[in-house]
Amino acid sequence: MTVQARARRFVVETFYVSDPSEITDDTSLITTGLVDSTGMLEVIAFLESEYGIRVEDREMVPANLETINRIAAFVARKKPNPS
Repeated sequence: MTVQARARRFVVETFYVSDPSEITDDTSLITTGLVDSTGMLEVIAFLESEYGIRVEDREMVPANLETINRIAAFVARKKPNPS
């Protein structure tokens, strides 16, 4: 399962989403009200446990976490490279 698909599933299952088909990879989770500040902490905890990454305070910004695509790109940058 791709990071996008897994993140979308997490959002749909964790937050009230009346119509999951309305969430595209570029839908703002913040401005649409799907995820509030407390919810963003849940998203971060999910990413850390699911992908074994650490989200630093300075990285908790919309540029990294506002949309499914931004989350996927952020995870790709953070995931340890296999040696």
